Amino acid sequence: MTIVWQDGSNNPDNATHLDTIRQWWASLQDQEIHWQQRLLPTDGDLSGLDWQPQRFDETFGINNPEIRGITVYFFKPKDPQERNITPHKLELDAEQKRLYIFPQSQQQVVIRVECYQPPYQIIELNDPDLAVGKNGMILLRDHQQLIEVKINLSSDRLKLLKSKLNSIQ
Repeated sequence: MTIVWQDGSNNPDNATHLDTIRQWWASLQDQEIHWQQRLLPTDGDLSGLDWQPQRFDETFGINNPEIRGITVYFFKPKDPQERNITPHKLELDAEQKRLYIFPQSQQQVVIRVECYQPPYQIIELNDPDLAVGKNGMILLRDHQQLIEVKINLSSDRLKLLKSKLNSIQ
């Protein structure tokens, strides 16, 4: 669900949308956020943007996030200077917990703010050796990469794994 506030909009829910976004922004207090800024495509379609990490993206703990009037305010850690952006449009993707800020001063730019979540480290094993031990222990070994993964499952998780493996046959 996307909640949109736009400066000068005649939408009767515009003020309610701004209040919802204001509450969400304030809820970020002391959380690690990921701040990304991109140039808008000429068609304005955000789905075509590359949101993979880039050089000037930032991750920091946000302090005192608030919206006063229509201006978005916040502090960065160890920086006494309050930052602010006056948007012409705000879009809150409530499901993904992302706020898109479209600054009035830079109409060709969009800023995406979201709670920072460290990426999972992915280890890919191709046809590893498999050993099963007592009490739900599973051992996977990849001799080429010299990687060993030991997994300890509770009895409930072991039953779940067995049922999932049976369903793919």
